[in-house]
Amino acid sequence: MKYISAPWREEYVKTAFKMDKCIFCRAHNLKKDKKAYILYRGIYNFIVLNRYPYNPGHLMIAPYEHISMFEDAKKESTDELSDLLKLTLKILKKHYNPHGFNIGMNIGQSAGAGVVDHFHIHVVPRWTGDSNFMPLFSNTKVMIEDLNTTYDRLLSLFKRIK
Repeated sequence: MKYISAPWREEYVKTAFKMDKCIFCRAHNLKKDKKAYILYRGIYNFIVLNRYPYNPGHLMIAPYEHISMFEDAKKESTDELSDLLKLTLKILKKHYNPHGFNIGMNIGQSAGAGVVDHFHIHVVPRWTGDSNFMPLFSNTKVMIEDLNTTYDRLLSLFKRIK
């Protein structure tokens, strides 16, 4: 059996189920997009950077509505979510030129959802060889840019679509 280790996510994992407020509702209601790392606000959904990214450009798309099940969301919301996913892929391809993407939702705690009551979709750019030994041996994740740099770079691309 092989194990995958992601020790840089320890801070998040230790606090995920202790959070008293939904991170998506808090970000949406903050009204300070840069502080919340919100890149784009649609009619029903918004795009936000993941504060604990697996890779640079790791984004999440979440509805404004605090809803746990994708299948219970209104058609208008899921249609827009799909459009925002396509837009996000185009922007990330243009800016980062990744070799591929991981895209998905974790619905329910047993499926790995860190935020159980507010569904969201993850978009993670991937490059061949983007995994290395550093997290395993030194509890260190090497990132090519910090969140503020990622936010500033991507914000200009998302602003062009408004």
